[in-house]
Amino acid sequence: MTSNQEIFRLLENNRLINSYEVLDFRENQFGFFLKLKVAFIDQSVLFSKEYFSIDIRNYSFHWQDKNNKLLSRWDNAPFHKNIKTFPHHKHQNDEILPSVEIGLKDVLSFIFKTLISSER
Repeated sequence: MTSNQEIFRLLENNRLINSYEVLDFRENQFGFFLKLKVAFIDQSVLFSKEYFSIDIRNYSFHWQDKNNKLLSRWDNAPFHKNIKTFPHHKHQNDEILPSVEIGLKDVLSFIFKTLISSER
């Protein structure tokens, strides 16, 4: 599990991020809920919701371009039992695919790599 401090370090002073907004944050001794909006240098936006406790983990990361078109969405809703990484999966290009990106750190790493490769 990525700590909240580590998440905020990833967001702070990152040249690929224009801004971020904490929409909701709650923490207790058993876990946390964090909801973010992250705006990137290419004007794409990530909407992030993550709930983590001792025995529950729910997440949804929705990345869209500047025209609000879905680029990718990662979540662990238990609907796609045929996916190899069930319940973890991503929605991309009208497909539902296996996903190893199951936390905000993983998703940000994926997005950063995509943005860097598009700069070349």
